[in-house]
Amino acid sequence: MSLGEKIDHLKSKHHDLETAIEEEAHRPHPDDIEIASLKKQKLKIKDEIASLDGS
Repeated sequence: MSLGEKIDHLKSKHHDLETAIEEEAHRPHPDDIEIASLKKQKLKIKDEIASLDGS
């Protein structure tokens, strides 16, 4: 997998996590622990993208 493909894959996962966070937040009784976990995963991916991108 090339660097560009890896970054694209991570961006896709980042977007999927954002969607999951929004879906959980809009449930009648959102699970705050699940939201926090998803946000941590999203931040980890964002940091990895930045590291690979050289930013």
